[in-house]
Amino acid sequence: MTRGNIIGMFAAALLVVAHGCAAPQPSPDLLAPTEAQLKIRSIQTRSFDVKERQVAMRGVIAALQDLGFIIERANESLGLVTAARFAEPNYYDVVGVTVTVRPETEGKMTVRANAIYNNKPIDDPKVYQNFFATLERSLFVAKH
Repeated sequence: MTRGNIIGMFAAALLVVAHGCAAPQPSPDLLAPTEAQLKIRSIQTRSFDVKERQVAMRGVIAALQDLGFIIERANESLGLVTAARFAEPNYYDVVGVTVTVRPETEGKMTVRANAIYNNKPIDDPKVYQNFFATLERSLFVAKH
């Protein structure tokens, strides 16, 4: 093998490596909403007859704790609660949830829960139905 062949092979290899390192370009509709996103948002969102964000936030925290979650952060001014727990049966898997509470109209708050399982979004409606049923009980107890 001559020195020219070695340099040529090295240049070709360098070109292949450089081409492989090029960052993929996102598609222009990357942030455009899809039907699936709108459907999951409707599953994740409920409206409650609560006048004060603080009361709704306390209800969210209580509901998450009732479901075995550990509260990681709660920011009342943003209306944001994040929590996590280890999932059964093996307790190696992690379930995380982010809940936002925002005023909807006078006397109503909108609550949206977004859950992930091992860093993958959960889109099963039953998961959210269970959370909102627990939240409803928690808010009922808080009123009485």
